Amino acid sequence: MRFRRAVLFAIALRLSAGVAAAQTPPWQPPPPAPDAFDWIQLTSGEWLKGELIALYDGSLEFDSDELDKLTLDWEDIRQVRTGRIVQVRFRDRDEAVTGTLLVDGDSVRVLGDTDQPFARAALMSIAPGEPREANYWSGNATLGFNLRRGNSEQVEANTIASARRRTVGTRVGVDYVANYNVTDDLTVTNNQRVNAGVDWFVTARLFVRPVVVEYYRDPFQNFAHRWTLGAAVGYQLVDTPRVSWEFNVGPAYQRTIFDSVAEGESDTESTAAMWAGTTYTNELTGDIDYSLDYRFLLVKPEAGRYTHHLITGLSVDAVGPLDLDVSFVWDRVQDPRPESSGLVPRRDDYRFIFGLGFDF
Repeated sequence: MRFRRAVLFAIALRLSAGVAAAQTPPWQPPPPAPDAFDWIQLTSGEWLKGELIALYDGSLEFDSDELDKLTLDWEDIRQVRTGRIVQVRFRDRDEAVTGTLLVDGDSVRVLGDTDQPFARAALMSIAPGEPREANYWSGNATLGFNLRRGNSEQVEANTIASARRRTVGTRVGVDYVANYNVTDDLTVTNNQRVNAGVDWFVTARLFVRPVVVEYYRDPFQNFAHRWTLGAAVGYQLVDTPRVSWEFNVGPAYQRTIFDSVAEGESDTESTAAMWAGTTYTNELTGDIDYSLDYRFLLVKPEAGRYTHHLITGLSVDAVGPLDLDVSFVWDRVQDPRPESSGLVPRRDDYRFIFGLGFDF
């Protein structure tokens, strides 16, 4: 009898402990203080502490204290708690809402001067920081350098750089590529290319690019100066946490000043053009990224008939903010203009660029 009572008592204690454990609420982080860490909770129940970078097109970028930079599907996020001010864009509002952000399930609250509730389904994008200019910019630069002394002397420098200004509804991009090579006191490469454009997102995937500008200089392709001005419409074809692929197309106007021409010919040429391009990025692994940027122009025969610019490469995380970058650049002019000596530049220029990259 005593044994039976002891067994029943033990079972009752076990059951009561299980009920108490079931009633214990899951762990929650403390409410974030101003300028403190941001917190996100995955649908699996795991919490991550760090810094929210941005939410665009269903992908959340988050810099975790322990796991470094992550790109997560928005549908895999259950909660977001920011300790900093962020800007949030909703589908039914023309302007962004600014404040600290609390996302819990299907509800969204932006805590600014007032507590403003919204539906999660209406949330489009998140950009960090108060409306200050420095919070909108990011970019990267790759520098390559080669110095050779001995039987031959060579100095070669390469630069690839880009900067982006992002808000909840717009994107401004500036890209720069330059190559310089002097061998035995003779300049054999000297070119520069600058591209800039402004994107306005009409929907989460469709964007309008009202302004596209390019400047190019390469005397060895007989271009003293070449300017291109145009507009485009673009669409995000693929947008996943690891892969992004977009395409844009539109009209353009191009004016070229040639470095030298045959006697009696004009050294300038203006033409209407058709502009198209595509950008592809793929996070192959946590440490290796692949990118491709390709654009081409259809112009009249006197201006080259067809020109294109391709840059593609890999970026491997090295130490801290430094990356090891390898890039391949291919420029082509279908019908190069002959120089004053009668020499016709080659149609294609290829180059590999190895260097150190830096993100900011």
